[in-house]
Amino acid sequence: MKASVHPSSVVEDGARLGAGVVIGPFCHIGASVEIGDGATLHSHVVVSGRTRIGARAEIYPFAAIGLPSQDIKAALAAGALSIGDDCVIREGVTINTGVAEGTRIGARCICLATSHVAHDCRLGDDVILSNQVLLGGHVEIGNCAMIGGATAVHQNVRIGAQAFVGGLSGVEGDVIPFALASGNRAHLFGLNLVGLKRRGFAAERIERLRRAYRLLFARDDARVLSERIETLSQDCAGDADVAAIVEFLRAPSMRPLCAPPAR
Repeated sequence: MKASVHPSSVVEDGARLGAGVVIGPFCHIGASVEIGDGATLHSHVVVSGRTRIGARAEIYPFAAIGLPSQDIKAALAAGALSIGDDCVIREGVTINTGVAEGTRIGARCICLATSHVAHDCRLGDDVILSNQVLLGGHVEIGNCAMIGGATAVHQNVRIGAQAFVGGLSGVEGDVIPFALASGNRAHLFGLNLVGLKRRGFAAERIERLRRAYRLLFARDDARVLSERIETLSQDCAGDADVAAIVEFLRAPSMRPLCAPPAR
């Protein structure tokens, strides 16, 4: 099935459109763009740069995808952008190409209206960015994480898999997997219990994560964080969820750790 392109749209020579792609009115597709099978661009969509969009994507009006980084120090370096299969990109979303290693968005992600993904971000699968979420450059977000509306995430911050960040937050530090964070500036408020239950986490599995959280952030424990991490690693050997938290904490980072609020 051939691609369908509205006569008012511009598809530059060199662009590659998969089978069944629908390009609505007043879109502009750049020469280095690749769009996967069955994708739909409703209208007034700009896709530029070295951008690959996966199969069955649905992109709504006034989205601007693959334009150069807004980092004025980067001198508009021409990086790449990759968007996975089955993503939904709503009205007014902006997604920039990378400056160095490139911007990557996984499969089945949803970017709601006017959210922004800056250069060299890394989003896993099934990530949801609510309306007006702003990601600075080099932000990393794990699988199945959700960011609440009008939240700003500082550049180089990491947000772990299955985490939830509440709306109207300012996130300056790394958020561990499975956690709930909120506030300006954001702090941890326990686990993302609602999200974990919705995804079918059994009560025993959640309780093991509770124990790990308490061990890491107990107020009456005088040990430094590295010692707590080592204890957690030894006590919970063989638990994949806890291992993911330990791996996250041991990984290199340019930002502080988001922690519970002080008393």
